[in-house]
Amino acid sequence: MYPQKGTGEITVEERGLVKFLLASVSFFFIGTVHGVLQIQPPIRAWLDSIGSPYGGPGHMIDPLAHAHINVVGGVVLLCMAVTYYLLPRLSGVPLYSQRMVKHTFWWTTLGICGFYSTLMVFGIIEGNLILQDDHEGATHVHRIYTPIIATVSTVMGIGFWIFFVNILFSAKAIYRDDSKQS
Repeated sequence: MYPQKGTGEITVEERGLVKFLLASVSFFFIGTVHGVLQIQPPIRAWLDSIGSPYGGPGHMIDPLAHAHINVVGGVVLLCMAVTYYLLPRLSGVPLYSQRMVKHTFWWTTLGICGFYSTLMVFGIIEGNLILQDDHEGATHVHRIYTPIIATVSTVMGIGFWIFFVNILFSAKAIYRDDSKQS
């Protein structure tokens, strides 16, 4: 049922998808630890005091960072891996580009890491400044946050867009082959 090591049943392309699965599991782990920590009374009180979940720096940590590491890091990477694995098997047509599969992984993963880290770091810094009643400092730090979050969001978006283009071009080849058979 499962390919045995050394039998050559796992292709290079399939092996490349393992990193999607490992990253997905890793992000789910981080997200679940984050979720457990943010409901602990002292952390919950701190988050609530800085605006979680309705606004302010607390909002960056809960729900934004928590949701994105779970949904984008866990679910989206898993869905990408499943799509890249199943599409060629169900259609009988290879993916448009294996190079784009690699780019999908790296751009998306780096974007997820940057996005989560940016939300956490700036949420903590701005939150502590607000608790120290340094609203001017928090505003200054937020000006630094804005271009950084825009950059890492764009990196993550590039990963998504590479995925979409690869699937679109693969689907185009599938339907082009179907029309030749008709």
